[in-house]
Amino acid sequence: MRLTRRSALGLCLGGLSTLWGRSAEARPGLDTLDSETIAVRSQPIRSFMARHPDQLRFGALAFRGGLVLSSSNKAFGGFSGLSRSADGAQIIAITDNAHWLTARLEREGGALAGLADAVMAPMLNASGRALSRTRSYDTEALCIDNGIAYVGVERTHEILRFDWGRRGVMARGQPVSLPPEARRLPGNRSLEAVGVAPPASPVAGAIVAIAERSGEHSEPTAGFIVGGPAPGLFRYQLSDGYEVTDLAFLPGGDMLVLERWYRPWRGVGARLRRVDGRTLAAGALLQGRLLFEADLAHEIDNMEGLAVHMESGRTIVAMISDDNFSALQRTILLEFELLS
Repeated sequence: MRLTRRSALGLCLGGLSTLWGRSAEARPGLDTLDSETIAVRSQPIRSFMARHPDQLRFGALAFRGGLVLSSSNKAFGGFSGLSRSADGAQIIAITDNAHWLTARLEREGGALAGLADAVMAPMLNASGRALSRTRSYDTEALCIDNGIAYVGVERTHEILRFDWGRRGVMARGQPVSLPPEARRLPGNRSLEAVGVAPPASPVAGAIVAIAERSGEHSEPTAGFIVGGPAPGLFRYQLSDGYEVTDLAFLPGGDMLVLERWYRPWRGVGARLRRVDGRTLAAGALLQGRLLFEADLAHEIDNMEGLAVHMESGRTIVAMISDDNFSALQRTILLEFELLS
């Protein structure tokens, strides 16, 4: 979701009238269908909380490092979905105006130091046309499983399937058949989180998607189990003004859900919740256990993308922010280890 609101005072930046910048609807796509190697500037984040620079543990997460990223490329920014290679060395991200970013992570002393070999390319639809030139430009969620990339499109309430393993950024998106209820989701609060259930899950192989907020803040939001052994609809409980921005599965079947809140005059917050994978079923009301919570006292922005990979038996969690192409926000890439 693009946070396109006006505020006389936002994120403690008084006197600035437009907090999050222009929405994706106002931004044209690139004129070329070619991929482009780009330069990305990286500023390492050494401490996740300025008031406690030596603190590493935050809830059930241990901070490993982060980056503030920027580029002069006009398509760079607005990152709403994130994936990592099995070894964690590569990232793939999508922007909310339908572009891919691929890059190799550089490290110094084990901590994130920058991005190398960064490439941006427009996402393509089934006929080879740039998605940014169609109604499906509002791409908000990414999961790559067994060489197939699944992308949630918020504006058109759809999921597109890309043969990433064979074609990479040249893959063309094919629509996935979804339940009719998905088409009735509210505009700009639609499919923000997409994942594929692992073999240990009771719905193994199914695409699992959650709407950002399908009703009022106090109501559960809609979830979908698409395909697999037991497809159907479920609900995910929201609370405290938070909305869903992404999900990722752990190998054992539990599901991590990234959430975000925004309140005028106060700023933005992020939290991570863990859902017992055994409870994921058609008709269920899912309740997540809080793992992590942060606000503007921490190094966060509008956190929208979530990825998980395993590293020497440790579970590594990464998050990326959507800066909404605003000079008042930052593209932040964070990395943590999940401790429990």
